[in-house]
Amino acid sequence: QVQLVESGGGLVQAGGSLRLSCAASGRTFSTYAMGWFRQAPGKERECVAAISQSGSATYYADSVKGRCTISRDNAKNTVYLQMNSLKPEDTAVYYCAAYSGIYNLINNYNYWGQGTQVTVSS
Repeated sequence: QVQLVESGGGLVQAGGSLRLSCAASGRTFSTYAMGWFRQAPGKERECVAAISQSGSATYYADSVKGRCTISRDNAKNTVYLQMNSLKPEDTAVYYCAAYSGIYNLINNYNYWGQGTQVTVSS
């Protein structure tokens, strides 16, 4: 099992940047693919980005491609999401998730953090 704790959310103006972090417990972090998901009020949860166990492969939703970068530091048991050029439509609760299989099997992520709120004002 792995426990996940997100941080770094907050209120930012449109065009600004935020860096989300997700700290994982346990000594097996490097065996998990990691993903960032978000859910806005009244909308379905969507995968924003995902990264393979080694960090060599990544996935991005079209809505954030070119504006967000997912990365991980296996020595620190941490995954990051750097978000630039933020838009009001990026407002959502952002969740970190883990899965022990292939990183781009988005529907299979089964370990979740509590979420961190990101609000982008216009």
